[in-house]
Amino acid sequence: MDAEGERRFRDFVAARGPALMALGYLLTGGDQHTAEDLVQICLAKVATRWARIDDPEAYVRKAMYHQQISAWRLAWRRRETAMAVPPDRPMADPSGAVDLRLALRQALTRLTARQRAILVLRYYEDLPEDEVARIMGCSVGTVRSTAHRSLARLRALATELRLAEVTP
Repeated sequence: MDAEGERRFRDFVAARGPALMALGYLLTGGDQHTAEDLVQICLAKVATRWARIDDPEAYVRKAMYHQQISAWRLAWRRRETAMAVPPDRPMADPSGAVDLRLALRQALTRLTARQRAILVLRYYEDLPEDEVARIMGCSVGTVRSTAHRSLARLRALATELRLAEVTP
């Protein structure tokens, strides 16, 4: 990579790093360290191809989705599940917003990898269904039906979220 390319790459990472970390955090189910690893792995891959990339933002995001999907496919080999708070010792937080975020995060971890990726792409990234279908390599109908079933499953897993919608 030449000096100009390196400068552009550094500027891109400085400008878009926080947004990529937020995406990584969501894709990894709320694990900060795994999210950092995901972003770092993808940026290292992008750096080697930097001169040939037309749209770096889209390229990095797609690389992150694919990298995380590969990790999910291998996750069945792990025998332990890392959790921020052990389930046998819950800690009460007086802030209702924190409780809702935790409920949502926990419910998201109980979805399949495909369901979580489609919800993140569709609702967090606010991508249109056809773009989600292109990234995930499936049809628009599959995106619609998976999103519908995933939202229904989230509502069933986290009843606190339904109560928060009703309460002002």
